[in-house]
Parts: sequence; C-alpha cells; structure tokens
Amino acid sequence: MRRGSLGEVEEIVLLAIARLGNEAYGMTIRREIQRRTGRNLAIGTVYQTLDRLLDKGHLRAGAGPAGPRDGRPRRFFALTASGASALKTSADARARMWAGVRLGRALNDDAQ
Repeated sequence: MRRGSLGEVEEIVLLAIARLGNEAYGMTIRREIQRRTGRNLAIGTVYQTLDRLLDKGHLRAGAGPAGPRDGRPRRFFALTASGASALKTSADARARMWAGVRLGRALNDDAQ
C-alpha cells in the first residue's frame, strides 16, 4: 500500500466521495466534482484516480444495484479511515500554507 501526500485530483475525488456518502459511484463522483469545481474530468480520469486510491487503501469499493441504462451493477466507493486521515492531513497542510498569505497586491498588479 503506497502512502504519501494526495495529488489535487485525488483530493477532490476523495472529497466528492465524502460529500456523496452512499451515492458515490463513478458518474455521481464526476458530476459532484464538476458541480463544485467547474472542472469537467473525463470519466476515465475519475476511474484511474479511484483505482489509485483503492491501491493506497484510502477507499473501499462494493457492488451496488444495477444501473437503469445498461443493467450492470454499479461500483460504489466509501472512504476508509486511511482516506479520511489523508484528507485531514491535506487540509491541515493547505491551512498552514495559506496562513498569513495576502494576495491583495498581487491581485491589483494583475488588474493593471
């Protein structure tokens, strides 16, 4: 099991799963990310990231009811304790980095 810091896409996928709860499967994860961030990730990117997070032990997966369109069972995802811990570590690191940052002058420089 690989450990380490989360990449940006890994972090937003984990956050989407945390928000979706029992409704977290590929397309709902993709839609949640698009709705909250405006990013339109390819479904292949979402599934590659899900596989990577499963390998790291940050997620668990299970089969759910069949989808209405194709009748295939959906694969649902949930955070593990490791995934929740990785999100907390990431949030804490970001908060430490943002502490004391003032963007006012830089934002004003760009506007000129």
